[in-house]
Amino acid sequence: MARILLLDGHPDADRARFVHALADAYATAAAEAGHDVRRVELATLDVPLLRRAADWEEGTPPPAIADAQRAIAWAEHLVILYPLWLGDMPALLKGFLEQTLRPGFAIARGARTLNPGLLRGRTARVVVTMGMPGFVYRWYFRAHGLKLLERNILKFCGIGPVRSSVVGNVMSESSRMRALRRMAALGARAG
Repeated sequence: MARILLLDGHPDADRARFVHALADAYATAAAEAGHDVRRVELATLDVPLLRRAADWEEGTPPPAIADAQRAIAWAEHLVILYPLWLGDMPALLKGFLEQTLRPGFAIARGARTLNPGLLRGRTARVVVTMGMPGFVYRWYFRAHGLKLLERNILKFCGIGPVRSSVVGNVMSESSRMRALRRMAALGARAG
């Protein structure tokens, strides 16, 4: 059975947010299938922004970030869920990733290579929600925000393969129900 870490990247702790329901559906099905599941809910964390390269390279992570790093180190599979905001991930999630995926933890210190990742052996699924149809995001907008996370952050840190689920039309009840069933199926198989 897999060790799964869910990173719920919605910055609003209101449980009415659909990203939280998707995370719940995935986590419940994964646990029922016998997988070991942990969660990090970004809306509950105080994530300070990094303002200097020296802080990122040499600074000490705050306690909540150190806890998240331990959870990532433990995990075999990461599931990152977030709503699309201004074509990309919310700022809180980006700030969290900057704090968490530091040199010495996620990438080799001083590495001069295109493959400096220290988090090899982990897989990931990225789940992005949006009001527009998902195919419009992938086709017209080329899913640039999603590609940035997959290629420039996760794969750069050694995580792979990285798969994605684009959940569009979240204002539609039928789309929401389909997405919840899909998350439960993915959770059951740690996909």
